Amino acid sequence: MSIPQDLLYTKSHEWVRVEGDSVVIGITHYAQDQLGEVVFVELPAVGDAVEAGEEMGTLESVKAVSEILAPLSGEVIEANEALEDSPDLVNKSPFDEGWLVKIKGSVEGMDLLDPQSYATLLEAEQH
Repeated sequence: MSIPQDLLYTKSHEWVRVEGDSVVIGITHYAQDQLGEVVFVELPAVGDAVEAGEEMGTLESVKAVSEILAPLSGEVIEANEALEDSPDLVNKSPFDEGWLVKIKGSVEGMDLLDPQSYATLLEAEQH
């Protein structure tokens, strides 16, 4: 299972990539694998405020509907519009084309996991 080394992770299986004063957010390979085929994505609109730990959208798969939790508080500056027509990008490329939103904000003080800690979390969840 792919765990890119240049990202940070949440305990709820979102990934975070810091890009200057903004943060790109998506779901991990593990999360998309657990969901199964994603058929619909609901994301916050540009300009929406999101709060750390609160729901900011949903992913609907053939198995279930899953909440997307905001790993940090801030303002949505971009949502991945390609997911409206191709929600399966979340499955095909969760770390690249399947990203979800960009938020203006900082990860300072956030409870994020480095790649090794995330790998340890996955091991614990799979046993």
